[in-house]
Amino acid sequence: MRAFLKYFVVSTILCLVPGVALADNNPPPNTCTAVSFPAPQGGTLAATLCMPSTPTSTIMVLMAGSNYNHTYWDFPYAPETYNFRRAMNAAGYATLVVDRLGTGASTRPPSATLTATGSVLALHQIVGAVRQGLPGAQPFAKIITGGHSLSSGVAVIEASTHHDVDGVLLTGFSHSLDTAGTLAVVATYHSAAEDPQFAGQGLDAGYLTTKPGTRAADFYGAGDYDPGVLATDEATKEVFSLTEYPDGLTSTQPPETNLIDVPVLIVDGSADKLCLNACASTATLAAEEAPYFCPAARLRTFVLPGSGHSVNLARNTAAYQAAVRDWLAAMF
Repeated sequence: MRAFLKYFVVSTILCLVPGVALADNNPPPNTCTAVSFPAPQGGTLAATLCMPSTPTSTIMVLMAGSNYNHTYWDFPYAPETYNFRRAMNAAGYATLVVDRLGTGASTRPPSATLTATGSVLALHQIVGAVRQGLPGAQPFAKIITGGHSLSSGVAVIEASTHHDVDGVLLTGFSHSLDTAGTLAVVATYHSAAEDPQFAGQGLDAGYLTTKPGTRAADFYGAGDYDPGVLATDEATKEVFSLTEYPDGLTSTQPPETNLIDVPVLIVDGSADKLCLNACASTATLAAEEAPYFCPAARLRTFVLPGSGHSVNLARNTAAYQAAVRDWLAAMF
């Protein structure tokens, strides 16, 4: 999540050798294949590669933020509206949706070992593997990393450190933090071991999740949401660790974003309670963020009216998907 603990708490390319393998679980139908990657700190990262119906040399590598796993990008409810992955495939782009370590189908290590730095290194190695060519797919010439909230920070650090991607999509991210709203969200967290949804899974006390019934206020802004979306969101909610945030905070500190030298699109919701004044409009966000990016970033912004922090799940998310498609067509 956008450096929301700012107030609360202050490279080696992975070649396509036996490290990248088809996962053992049954892959999704149609054009999707389950893939696994070795995590730099041990264990495996689960991912799903989905190809469009027409050939492409461009792929989006997508990670979800805290409180979410792969379902944020590949949402199962009313997918014709809310599934970002399918929308991008339909537009002709390949996608690789990755579960961060500790989430989804990826390995769940002791919570204290999870860091944003580890996710940055993992993302860098995955980008290298994608360049080489994944199982069943040719090497991709253009790679766009996409993040939401916490993983937007991961994408910032990866791009500014390794300079190995062709574009960066940042959602639920800005340099403008609403402290009161942030603390209100933090107050809804509790140990996942105490949550009925994760009971009996052997999670240590450092894994956190949202308390039941709090996600609407945390992530949906003005409250105009599909009840089915919220129910699915609650049923697929995820755990995370506070240890992922201290190093992740550097993504919103100069000169981190200024070092990105490829096109950047920032998307936020106008009713995101974690964003202060910057998310009032697309123009406002552009003016607020421009000083933090160099000319090579060719910064674009988009504010989704009425949306909260989780722009993928807003009723009008189609407008945000269209903005991403327009950006991709213009830049790549």
